[in-house]
Amino acid sequence: MLYSGRELLYAQFTSVVICGAGIAGVAVAHQLAAVHGWRDVVLVEAGDPLALTSDKSTECYRNWWPDKAMVALMNRSIERLEELAMSNANRIRLNRRGYLYATADRQRAAQWQSRATQATTHGVGPLRIHEQADADYQPTSSHDWCEAPDGVDLLLDPDLIRRHFPALTPATVAVLHVRRCGWLSAQQLGALLLEEARAAGVTVVRGQVTAVQQTGGRVSGVQIATPAGTQAIATARFVNAAGPHLAAVGDLLEVDLPIHNQLHLKAAFADPLGVVPRHAPLLIWGDPIDLGWSTAEQADLRADPKTAWLTELLPLGVHCRPEGEGGSQQVLLLWDYHPHDRHNRTAQFPVPLDDGFLEIALRGMSVMLPGLRTYLERLPRAYLDGGYYTSTPENRPLIGPLPVEGAFVIGALAGYGIMAALAAAELLAAHTIGEPLPDYAAAFHPNRYADPAYQRQPAYHSDSGQL
Repeated sequence: MLYSGRELLYAQFTSVVICGAGIAGVAVAHQLAAVHGWRDVVLVEAGDPLALTSDKSTECYRNWWPDKAMVALMNRSIERLEELAMSNANRIRLNRRGYLYATADRQRAAQWQSRATQATTHGVGPLRIHEQADADYQPTSSHDWCEAPDGVDLLLDPDLIRRHFPALTPATVAVLHVRRCGWLSAQQLGALLLEEARAAGVTVVRGQVTAVQQTGGRVSGVQIATPAGTQAIATARFVNAAGPHLAAVGDLLEVDLPIHNQLHLKAAFADPLGVVPRHAPLLIWGDPIDLGWSTAEQADLRADPKTAWLTELLPLGVHCRPEGEGGSQQVLLLWDYHPHDRHNRTAQFPVPLDDGFLEIALRGMSVMLPGLRTYLERLPRAYLDGGYYTSTPENRPLIGPLPVEGAFVIGALAGYGIMAALAAAELLAAHTIGEPLPDYAAAFHPNRYADPAYQRQPAYHSDSGQL
């Protein structure tokens, strides 16, 4: 249901206005209306709901983080995703294939064992180390997430690795299979939440928030530019869920949010050779990457300052996964190999695409999966898209009240918005309603940066699920 300009003229008072109908805003609207029974919840979106960056997602989820608070948040969100899958005949197509990290560096394998041991104390689940070819390792066997284990499996025996993962490079010396991870249909998740939110009375307004009125230091109304003209809604609560536009909407409240935007691209292509097994987990290479240019190619690239960097070692973390079921041959390929400007607060739409992304990412992924090199002889046709990771300095989200009374924020869900949305919305709603907060709430509260002790904590950087 869409408010027309005429209908907005007669809106007397709204319990809450949510700016942004991406997955975070939709999840908050659903939580307040469908779970808590709030009425007069309004979602404001300049374009189509769930269409700015939420539909550009890798659609993956994980509870593997180097941060106890993030593990707790994700475990809660995954728990809610599983409940949603159970209650809707798995309409969201949830699986638990896991994340599979691989390395050719024995020192890195030792580091992984140490980190996995620590992760078990954070709530990731048990660590199982497999050092013999006959080890009792349970591979991913089906799409059914209910059958999959949790915790972490570290495979150190070469024969065991090659028996279960023959597509990996023979140089692989260890794989780390994190189990409470996988992917789902972000489109179906968003659609389901939005359908139930609308059924509970949520109204979607097409327009752009241009002002947030304050009276006596608290929110009193919102001004919206709609196709029918400028309209106003009276409200005592306003939620900034504007995704990559989080900072600009924060400016309307004169609240400076500590975020930056990073562009991330994704390619989808057909794999008729079946190099990427259809039952595979998300596959991630854990070492820095040499793209393997020929001597002549290296000389050409080094001759141009704009391309010389491609001959250097590039960052770890190139990853791919099979996409679709049945007879699908599609593969999703991602790699964040560009350095980022951590002071970039703006986001450009349409996003600037990189014509060389497919070749570079395919070269990177072929280090882990040598069979992909065949496609470098004649690059496959690919669909390229992308979106922004809106991040805080330490990569924790912003969830909670802002300094202006009645104003809240849910955002900086840097590439993990789909997986975190349900728990993040639940936490934001608890702040809004005044319910008891979980132990991890303080780690994501926007006021944490005012605490000098917090500023002294080591930064956590775990974009794209890298180790």
